[in-house]
Amino acid sequence: MVSKKKFRVMNHELVPKHEVVPFNEAIKLLRELGVKPENLPWLRASDPVAREIGAKPGDVVRIERRSPTAGKVVVYRFVIAG
Repeated sequence: MVSKKKFRVMNHELVPKHEVVPFNEAIKLLRELGVKPENLPWLRASDPVAREIGAKPGDVVRIERRSPTAGKVVVYRFVIAG
């Protein structure tokens, strides 16, 4: 019997760091930005990264990207069903 290794999306070099923002921090962040969660760009709960980090509909996800020109860029996504 051949065992298959499970592919981990987060280990891929092109996938930036994703993390679920704790509820209290998300409320504070949204207040500072002056937006409602649904005004953030969306991330579907069925997205492979969302599933891997355990993001549920209603969560806010922080994504940290590295850029040679801009340095570290932090963006936020609102998790929706689907």
